[in-house]
Amino acid sequence: MDDEQFWNLARTHLIRYGGSFTPRVIESAAGAYLTDSGGRRILDFTSGQMSAVLGHAHPDVVRAVTAAAGTLTHLYSGMLSRPVVELGARLAASLPGPLDRMMLLTTGAESNEAAIKMAKLYTGGYEVVAFDRSWHGMTSGAAAATFSAGRRGYGPPAPGNLTLPTPNAYRSPFRHEDGSHDWESELAYGFGLVDQQSTGNLAACIVEPILSSGGIIELPPGYLARLRRYCDERGMLLILDEAQTGLGRTGTMYAFQRDGVVPDIITLSKTLGAGLPVAVVVTSATVEEVCHDKGFLFFTTHVSDPLAATVALTVMDVIERDDLVERARRLGTELTARLLDLRERYEQVGDVRGRGLLQGVELVNDKRDRTPADRLGTAVTAACLERGLHMNIVQLPGTGGIFRIAPPLTIGEADLHAGVDILEESLKAVL
Repeated sequence: MDDEQFWNLARTHLIRYGGSFTPRVIESAAGAYLTDSGGRRILDFTSGQMSAVLGHAHPDVVRAVTAAAGTLTHLYSGMLSRPVVELGARLAASLPGPLDRMMLLTTGAESNEAAIKMAKLYTGGYEVVAFDRSWHGMTSGAAAATFSAGRRGYGPPAPGNLTLPTPNAYRSPFRHEDGSHDWESELAYGFGLVDQQSTGNLAACIVEPILSSGGIIELPPGYLARLRRYCDERGMLLILDEAQTGLGRTGTMYAFQRDGVVPDIITLSKTLGAGLPVAVVVTSATVEEVCHDKGFLFFTTHVSDPLAATVALTVMDVIERDDLVERARRLGTELTARLLDLRERYEQVGDVRGRGLLQGVELVNDKRDRTPADRLGTAVTAACLERGLHMNIVQLPGTGGIFRIAPPLTIGEADLHAGVDILEESLKAVL
């Protein structure tokens, strides 16, 4: 099948599910590179869907999947296998107490769905608070807590979903006299609105430590601790969605470790499977036991699948063996320096933010007015692809173009710098 036939069949038989498809037919992937049908190599600065932390086709993962396919892949959901129990113990050892009870699922939306249901059951409330630029998934409860996109045209979402203002230091109207971001007042204002809207049935607050689809918005130091306090005062559980920030991506094993704040529930997905469908919910014995006593039900087809557990264990093995957390921290420092240099030299590079190997670059028309540069972002994305670099750009209404940069933790140093070089070449060419 040639490329023309491929795209004709795609247009005829596939349901489109968001935006347009990248105009390349991908034939294979290995390490930090994709190869298209024309034999062109494309440097992957997104780790697939922000997931492949070990790169594509990592040999350890390939061996683990091959072995599991010949022994244990899937079981009746009421059965348990050794890899599942081993993964629960392994995750508990990597997390602070009291996070020691795990449920193994397949996608991030599913794990957030389960976490929200547990919070509602545990507290007896039904109201869920999330950021106004959040993305937690496409299933009903997770989608109701997603405010960055996809809310129109589907009828009423689950009742009781409230928002906090996203603490965007670059664009927030909350400022100290010296112009710095006044996130304390912003958070207090947000909870003031929550309290006004609440019916007295608050159950949970679900947040990402770094909002990814919202535009790589990093929570300021101290924010999580203050958020924890607001939740405790209202009897709410704090859920951290670390789908993209977990497993070393930000230079610590989990992003929340920077702040020393322990959530009531943490969800992991994308990075835990390194590109394969793996997700977990981890909570405390206290929360799990109360939910169990109240009849918690989340009996899905692929809950506790041994193949998923085997993959997750392999990913954790490789991250520990190859010291990829420290590698992400070190390469992230180099990446930050390169991106800040672009900000200094280009009027259109308005802001650089993020941690480790999850960073964002916001393009604007000029630095003084911070005018969103939607067309520029689209053009630079296309120019990057033509030069062999796959970039992902967030284009929410009124935000301009925000590149999400998340290469594999295994990327070579030379490839990391080559990617930034291509980004600059593309920006120059478009300008």
